[in-house]
Amino acid sequence: MLALPAVLFTATLFLLPVLVLLSEGFKVDEAWSLQGYAGFISKPLNQTVFFRTLKLGFLVAGVSAVIGYATAFSIFHLPSKHRGRIFGLVVLPLMISPVARTYAWIVILGRTGIVNDAIVGLGLSDTPIRLLFTETAVFLGLLQLFMPLMIISLISAMENLPNEAVAAARVLGANWLQVFLKVILPLTKEGLVIGGTLVFTGSLTAYITPAILGGAKVLMLETLLYQRVNVANDFVSAGIIATILITMSFGSNLLFKRIATART
Repeated sequence: MLALPAVLFTATLFLLPVLVLLSEGFKVDEAWSLQGYAGFISKPLNQTVFFRTLKLGFLVAGVSAVIGYATAFSIFHLPSKHRGRIFGLVVLPLMISPVARTYAWIVILGRTGIVNDAIVGLGLSDTPIRLLFTETAVFLGLLQLFMPLMIISLISAMENLPNEAVAAARVLGANWLQVFLKVILPLTKEGLVIGGTLVFTGSLTAYITPAILGGAKVLMLETLLYQRVNVANDFVSAGIIATILITMSFGSNLLFKRIATART
């Protein structure tokens, strides 16, 4: 009974509108059909946007995992008096608005930004090169936005890593690659599943960063969804895109869990 108000609030203001939006993708001329999905998938632009979104999601999650493991392992082995300070620096970006963090990349990657000034100053190019409104810019923005979530998840997982496990593996002759694959990865895979799910789904569904750094030149599913609703007033396509995003989010979680439960 105590949870009933929260359940009603969530169902009324969140679940019901989402279900209504998703149902729009199955309506064609007031009839229920899958023709809308067939028509949406058959368009080359939609295929390009879908695979770009999927590619950037996996790329951001993969790079976050590589950098996250190195960072988390280093922080985990710091003295306790320094560990809290460094961990605070990891968490600090999460306290800053994504809008502010994304606009900071314009200062870095713009035609008169820091990177272009360095390129022209070093003589690598006579004129500034276009770095904004590219997949690279969107990738960097998403990586900076969501990588702290991966690091935090892996640090939490490493709290359960026995201190003597790595040392014992090294004494027995294992190199660092073997230590990671046979000791660290199996014992921290739950953190990898949580971090990977958060980063991947966040990259799929983020709107601000792709909209600012990618614009109309680098469309992703979430920016395409915004266009279909607010520009084209096409709620059928919007429902289809929303269904695809939700399916990809749940599918990614199942995929990461399957990878984690596989034998290492």
